[in-house]
Amino acid sequence: MSPPAPGPRNRITDVPGLSVGQAQDVAARTGVTVILPDDRAVCAVDVRGGGPGTRETDALAPENLVEAVDAVVLS
Repeated sequence: MSPPAPGPRNRITDVPGLSVGQAQDVAARTGVTVILPDDRAVCAVDVRGGGPGTRETDALAPENLVEAVDAVVLS
């Protein structure tokens, strides 16, 4: 079986069932991206590096009770 072909723009916004929003403040040099699935979605995370600066990613570990997420926020 061949891997799926990329969408027309080869972006996450090509994935059916996902909405993506982004806002930024250029002067403050900050921003946020939200990935919002149409329905709750199973989610996993792979954190790498010595100082990852993550929050709430441990809730996605298999031994915890989180089964699905409503959104993913990157800031």
